[in-house]
Amino acid sequence: MSEFRFVRMGFGADMVEYQVAWDEQRSVHAARFADEVPDTCLLLEHPAVYTAGRRTAPEERPLDGTPVIDVDRGGKITWHGPGQLVGYPIQKLPRPVDVVAHLRRLEDAMIAVCAEFGIETSRVEGRAGVWVLGDPVEQRPELGGLTLDFDPRAADPEFDPRLDGPQYAPSNAGQRREDRKICAMGIRVAKGVTMHGFALNVNPDTSKFDKIIPCGIRDAGVTSLSYELGREVTIEEVLPVAEKHLAAVLGNADLRPRVVEKAPA
Repeated sequence: MSEFRFVRMGFGADMVEYQVAWDEQRSVHAARFADEVPDTCLLLEHPAVYTAGRRTAPEERPLDGTPVIDVDRGGKITWHGPGQLVGYPIQKLPRPVDVVAHLRRLEDAMIAVCAEFGIETSRVEGRAGVWVLGDPVEQRPELGGLTLDFDPRAADPEFDPRLDGPQYAPSNAGQRREDRKICAMGIRVAKGVTMHGFALNVNPDTSKFDKIIPCGIRDAGVTSLSYELGREVTIEEVLPVAEKHLAAVLGNADLRPRVVEKAPA
């Protein structure tokens, strides 16, 4: 097992401003590249902030002009804030670098965290992060108020659920029994060393996601450990569980690139 350390930067009253954490990431990243520190995971909670990855489209940003911090990670726009456990694993990978393998390891760790709390989660093909899967369409409850003979999102990939009433808001995906993301992920690898990471929704105000198209995904929503369990879960409760599974997955990982078998011609 390689050395893997955790740095708890701040939570609650000591939560860390995004720019401060970003600066610390870059500092640790440089030190890890120079082999001055071991693989390190920064753990923290942010004050409320929207951050946009490099692929964020203009129409996915807040409708009301709320400021957004543009960052150098992959992925699209998301929200960070109180009640969300954020982790930035800064880990040196062997060359050739396998970015997808690193992302999959993070997903494995967070799937294990959710499982320890009794929540079944999984991946969704083509969508990074960890998901609570919804019911089949025919089993989902009908929404109150005005109903349509069809769901406009199924026919129009550019449909913006924010414009069709609160029942279509991302934070209400659980009531609609749709797929809903419980842990968002966006990473960057520079000089063979990882940056950015995951944001696990523990007990945040998920309505903050309703101003944006979270991760650019229009036909799903967001959820939290607290919502899925029907009880208040705290960062303090989740933190040691997250550290345990991150250490087990990242610290014990075979960091060599995956062997991708090609289908016979």
